[in-house]
Amino acid sequence: MNYIVLDLEWNQCPDGKEHENPRIPFEILQIGAVKLDRDLNLIDQFSEKIRPVVYPEMHGKIQEILQIEITDFQNARLFPEVAKDFFAWCGPYTYFCTWGPSDLTELQRNLTYHGMNSPFPFPLFFYDIQKIFSIVYEDRKTRRNLEFAVDYLHIPKDHAFHDALSDSFYTAMIMREMSKRDILKNYSIDCYQLPRTQDEEIYVVYETYSKYISRQFESRQDALRQKELFQIPCYLCQKNAALEIPWFVGPAKNYHCLAHCETHGYLRGKIRFKKSDDGKIFCIRTIKQVNPDTALGVSQMHTEIRVKKQLKKKKDPVASHTFH
Repeated sequence: MNYIVLDLEWNQCPDGKEHENPRIPFEILQIGAVKLDRDLNLIDQFSEKIRPVVYPEMHGKIQEILQIEITDFQNARLFPEVAKDFFAWCGPYTYFCTWGPSDLTELQRNLTYHGMNSPFPFPLFFYDIQKIFSIVYEDRKTRRNLEFAVDYLHIPKDHAFHDALSDSFYTAMIMREMSKRDILKNYSIDCYQLPRTQDEEIYVVYETYSKYISRQFESRQDALRQKELFQIPCYLCQKNAALEIPWFVGPAKNYHCLAHCETHGYLRGKIRFKKSDDGKIFCIRTIKQVNPDTALGVSQMHTEIRVKKQLKKKKDPVASHTFH
């Protein structure tokens, strides 16, 4: 079993989002990766540029960041050829690692656009080293850029950043500073491939929270009709916790609640609604054990939103109601 530490560089529509191809908002220009053995020793590398066909002109900001010209890709091979060779190089039984959550999603999106079969399993578990860096060294929430982490760990900066191979190398060096246990227990789940049925829905338990990824629904309203979405199982004992503050709509139209487990105390629930590439809705619910101060914060947020709702209803009697 090897680790493939992957980084991609991509281009986007130079004429703005309104002119982009929605099937491929980001077109991959370079695949860079290093292969590590089970002991995190570097054993091989892969790097190749890709000739763009969707966005043959460079987006100004991308050009500024990458310090490359579109002419640098004129003699490169096309994506299907490079992708085929890349996956052959990866080999079977690999753990994929990235800096941030986006690379594997965009790689799959490019595969779909070019009509290629995806070799990735469902569900696709991977290791987001950016997130794990925050878990190991910081507050679990902050997301640092790659150069910050390299400096923090005093890793020599022998290569330029914003090159796919160099960035994959730096990510691998950061991994080598961590314990394998910290890496393996903090896996992430890519959501490009989504559950199609209730039986395929994903429920995982981490050390400090649980995550549930639903199947797809035609609309947000259809998702809201699913009673199981609003259950609050304590991820530590699997018993249903008692709601203290029912589900309510908070900032960014996410849903929040506060529950209490007789054994493990306060639990905070959060539901985010996401849209898949085909326009359907899926939900990600997280449940986390919290201390009394955080529980009080949820209560205060609920009160503030309820007061604002009441003031709005006085001005507009048709205003929507908080969900219960």
